[in-house]
Amino acid sequence: MAEIKDPENALVMETTKGKVVIEMFPDLAPGHVQRIKELAREGAYDGVVFHRVIDGFMAQTGDVRYGKSTGAAFNPARAGMGGSDKPDLKAEFSNMNHARGTCSMARAQNPNSANSQFFICFDDAAFLNKQYSVWGQVIEGMENVDKIKRGEPVQDPDKIITLKVAADVK
Repeated sequence: MAEIKDPENALVMETTKGKVVIEMFPDLAPGHVQRIKELAREGAYDGVVFHRVIDGFMAQTGDVRYGKSTGAAFNPARAGMGGSDKPDLKAEFSNMNHARGTCSMARAQNPNSANSQFFICFDDAAFLNKQYSVWGQVIEGMENVDKIKRGEPVQDPDKIITLKVAADVK
């Protein structure tokens, strides 16, 4: 396993394709890291599908309102249209490059509309730099991200089984 320097600022994500470990950047995007950790600790990401996955670009997930693959609220046509019940976040744009394995927040047209959805870049996506809030980097399991089923929307999508702050993993 990759060495986790700061378990309080790392995530362990079990997906239907395998484990992914993400190092978070609280110095770069403190509000976004806090939100991801808060939702992870609530179990909000557990069972959420990867609803938008574009080959050569990114895998998007994190719609904790409409993206849960179980329960009455799940509607594949609505997955990706929601967030959490928490207020939207103020943008924390930076000079960090959207390289392979970068984790960044999804948002609507308004720069201050990120909430719970995020994406992981498959390849370099420098055209997103300074327009989306980078909050982490995959340090282990990128080969599992590469296996996530593609589509817009994805038919029979892969999902996050659990997303936990590494400090909380027993």
